[in-house]
Amino acid sequence: MHIAILTFDGYNELDSLIALGVLNRVKTDDWRVTIATPSPKVTSMNGVVIEQMSTLEEACDADAVIVGSGVATREVVEDPAIMNILRRLDPSRQLIAAQCSGALVLAKLGLLDDVPACTDLTTKPWVIAAGVEVLNQPFYAKDNLATAGGCLASHYLAAWIITRLQGKNAAEGALHYVAPVGEKQEYVDRAWRNLDPYLPTPALTHVWSARRWACSAP
Repeated sequence: MHIAILTFDGYNELDSLIALGVLNRVKTDDWRVTIATPSPKVTSMNGVVIEQMSTLEEACDADAVIVGSGVATREVVEDPAIMNILRRLDPSRQLIAAQCSGALVLAKLGLLDDVPACTDLTTKPWVIAAGVEVLNQPFYAKDNLATAGGCLASHYLAAWIITRLQGKNAAEGALHYVAPVGEKQEYVDRAWRNLDPYLPTPALTHVWSARRWACSAP
């Protein structure tokens, strides 16, 4: 399984790197999490430089994709070179999630038609202007699309992806590991209160995982 976190210049460290850390709590041989960038290096909104782990083209073939957030997302959606690549994203064969201003990318790609979204307060008017209803909550998912609003909601997207691909026990273990000491059960319980209404039945999750494995097997 390949999970790609799209990360652009001006990225928000909390959005990309918290998700990266939580997702990497899954320790199986076929589990790979990468930072996917349009260039060999990208610089965060606070000057943190990270190197490319996968390309945007590779991300478009990943099992799951998180579109990260940052201060330059409006420039990203106006860049035809980037957007033409991302038009290959397809929720019929991938889990696709967006963190904060990443929702604007999904909106501009036409992936949120008739699907409400969560985003941060700064991005909210731009997403509304793109024709998408914005919800006043941290997480929402429909079928294979999910969005989260607020930097510290990034673990919801990671837990949603882990649950869909590896099961709820794996997601709970990842959340429990990163949760503050003395607040672990409270932290995990709050996550499930936000996630459970938007998760498929265990049977459907199993079918999704099996179908993805079959599609990716040589």
